[in-house]
Amino acid sequence: MLKEIVIAFQSYIKAHSFIKTHKLWKWIIIPGILYMALFIFSIYFFGKTATSTVDHFSSLLKDWVQRIDLGWVSFLISIAGLLLWLLLMLFYFSLFKFLFLIIGSPLFAYLSEKTESIMDGKDFPITLGQLLKDIVRGVRLALRNTLWQTVYTIAIILLSFIPLFGWAAPILSLFIECYYYGFSMLDYSCERNKLSTSQSIHFISNHKGLAIGNGFIFYLMHLLPFVGWVLAPSYAVVAATISLYHQKEKF
Repeated sequence: MLKEIVIAFQSYIKAHSFIKTHKLWKWIIIPGILYMALFIFSIYFFGKTATSTVDHFSSLLKDWVQRIDLGWVSFLISIAGLLLWLLLMLFYFSLFKFLFLIIGSPLFAYLSEKTESIMDGKDFPITLGQLLKDIVRGVRLALRNTLWQTVYTIAIILLSFIPLFGWAAPILSLFIECYYYGFSMLDYSCERNKLSTSQSIHFISNHKGLAIGNGFIFYLMHLLPFVGWVLAPSYAVVAATISLYHQKEKF
């Protein structure tokens, strides 16, 4: 799996060169600006909601903590509140992310198909039927992944109240986030190679490193304000297509 994660990382470097060489910037910048605007709005809204939720739970425990007057308990509750806030932010962002995947599915399907066609050295034909199939499948898969990720995230949030395990909960949640985002990016290539949804799920499950690596760099790019937010979504699509291009014989 580690080798596949490295391949996914390297695919982002190749994606940058690929986009520059083939002048794909209009397919990167326009949706990227929309994504950035939605991202800024959602982070502001989600941040307020998560803070309000944590404050509510803290107020419920405040009287009890004051009665027992144990500093270490107060410290643990503060840490738990911080972890809960992080988990809620990841959960909210995952919902926003999959909503954007659904909205951006037509562009992502087109960009993935265009990338592979250029790598094959072919003229890119706009096949409306194939594009519609990619869009429908992308939406269905995004909904399916949202459901499963929500189940896992809620379970992690509940387990985060268990001492020690709770400290690792945000990291575990982040890996699940990375996997499911990368999953959606990789599936566009799987569909073009005639894999059914169940076959795609099986294939990507056996190549988790490619999905995790793709999603991890996508999240890492968010640490670069504005520029990273604009580039992250479409770069993830191109990088996923490149990372699977040389895996065709394994389909």
